[in-house]
Amino acid sequence: MPARRIARGAIIAALYAVVTIILKPISFGYLQVRIAEALTLLPVLFPEAIPGLFIGCLISNIYGGLGPIDIFLGSLTTLAAAWLTYTWRQSRLAYLPPILLNGLVVGAYLSYLLHVNILLAISTVALGEAIAVLVLGVPLLKQLRKLNLH
Repeated sequence: MPARRIARGAIIAALYAVVTIILKPISFGYLQVRIAEALTLLPVLFPEAIPGLFIGCLISNIYGGLGPIDIFLGSLTTLAAAWLTYTWRQSRLAYLPPILLNGLVVGAYLSYLLHVNILLAISTVALGEAIAVLVLGVPLLKQLRKLNLH
């Protein structure tokens, strides 16, 4: 069982990184829809998704080119959101941490890094996150529940 969880966490990390890097033009900046963020609901089913998402985000942000603030703060924000998603997995509140934390934290530092209005950056990051989580992540979660993989 532990080997399966380690492998699943590694697959989640790889998927997150590959999807984000392949879709780099829409994955970085204050106008972004990071499609891989659909995976941020996986901690609802798989606790091993928490480190997987963190590592995948860390790799992606190293490749993204926005520097240490994005690499470390962005990845830690994903880690915190994944942990809260897991903590609130029995509630629909589990859908909110990736949207709210990334909107606030990532939006705020992107405003600083990219010299854009902070409210614009927070709003657009949160909107992109909501699209990834609610439009893509919720159906993904429903399909995985049907497959009963956990």
